[in-house]
Amino acid sequence: MKSALITGITGQDGSYLAEFLLEKGYRVFGLRRRTSTPNYTNIEHILDRIQIIDGDLSDLSSLIRAVQLANPDEVYNLAAQSYVETSWSQPLLTSEFTAVGTTNMLEAVRLIKPSARFYQASSSEMFGKVVETPQKESTPFYPRSPYGVSKVYAHWMTVNYRESFNMYACSGILFNHESPRRGIEFVTRKVTNAVARIKLGLQTELRMGNLEARRDWGFAGDYVQAMWLMLQQETPDDYVVSTGETHSVRELLEVAFSYVGLDYRDYVVNDERFHRPAEVDLLLGECAKACERLGWERKVGFVQLIQMMVDSDLRLNRTKMNDSIAEGKLELSNPLVAAGWSGNP
Repeated sequence: MKSALITGITGQDGSYLAEFLLEKGYRVFGLRRRTSTPNYTNIEHILDRIQIIDGDLSDLSSLIRAVQLANPDEVYNLAAQSYVETSWSQPLLTSEFTAVGTTNMLEAVRLIKPSARFYQASSSEMFGKVVETPQKESTPFYPRSPYGVSKVYAHWMTVNYRESFNMYACSGILFNHESPRRGIEFVTRKVTNAVARIKLGLQTELRMGNLEARRDWGFAGDYVQAMWLMLQQETPDDYVVSTGETHSVRELLEVAFSYVGLDYRDYVVNDERFHRPAEVDLLLGECAKACERLGWERKVGFVQLIQMMVDSDLRLNRTKMNDSIAEGKLELSNPLVAAGWSGNP
C-alpha cells in the first residue's frame, strides 16, 4: 500500500486530493498546523480514514518528524498563505509560509525520504503581467503580488532540488480552480455565497472590484487528478493545468445571478477597496502538455461549476437560516427573509 503526505489537507485541494488517494488505496497522512480551534469541515467525512500529523511549514524539525512518521511514497505540498489580497497586507507571513515553507518541506524530504516523489503547488499568479497569451510552461514569470513572488521562489526551489539532488520533484502550475469548498474570501465563492444570501433575503448587495479581470477557472476536483498523474510519470517535470478558456468576473456574476433568476446589475456595487494595487488582468492557460503526456482532461465546465457552487451555498445558507429561525435569532416576519425562505425551521 502506497502512502502519501499532504500539507494543507484541510483546504479545498487537500480535501479533494485526500478523497482521490483514498479511492486509489493509499494510506493518507495530512499535515495540520496546530491551532486552538482546528477546522476540519472539508475532511470531516474522511477523518476516520486518514491520519493527522501536527506540523508547521516554518518549523523544519516538525516537518522532519512528519516525514519520519508518514514515511511517504509521495508528498503533496499544497499548504500556503494562498489568498492574494492578504499577501499585500501580510507579505512577510506570505513569504514565510509560501516561499520558505516550501524549502523547509523539500529539505525535510531530502534528509529523511529522498526517494519520495514531491509535488509542489505552483500557481498561474506567477505569470502575473503576462508576456504572452496563452501561458504555458515556457512562459516567463512576471508576478504582480507578494503571493505570486513567493510562488515563483517556491517553484524555482523545487526545480533546484530536482536538479541538484536528483529528487523526483515537480510543480503543477495550476490555473484558478474552484469548488463549493473554496474559501469564502475568494472571488468565486464570494459571489456564489452572496447570490445565495441575496436570493434568501439575507443580503441586499454585493461589493466588488474589477469586473473586467479575466481568469481561467476550472473545478478543483478535476485538478487533483493532474497532481497525482504528475507523480506517476517515469521522469519528473512541470506542467500547466488549465481549461484553456477565459471568463471575466462580469461573466461569473451573470452566470451566478441568472441561475437564481436575478440580474447582477441590480445588486452589484463597485468598491475601490477591492481593486488590487497591481492588477492581473488576464490569465489563460495552455495545457496541451498535461493533456498529451499525462492523459489528463477536465470534466466540469465553467457554467456547471458556478451553478454547483450556487446550489451548495443555497443549501448551506438555507440551513443556517432555518437554524436561526428555530432559535429565534431571525424573524420570519422580515419580508426579505419571508420571500426567500422555503422549508420548515
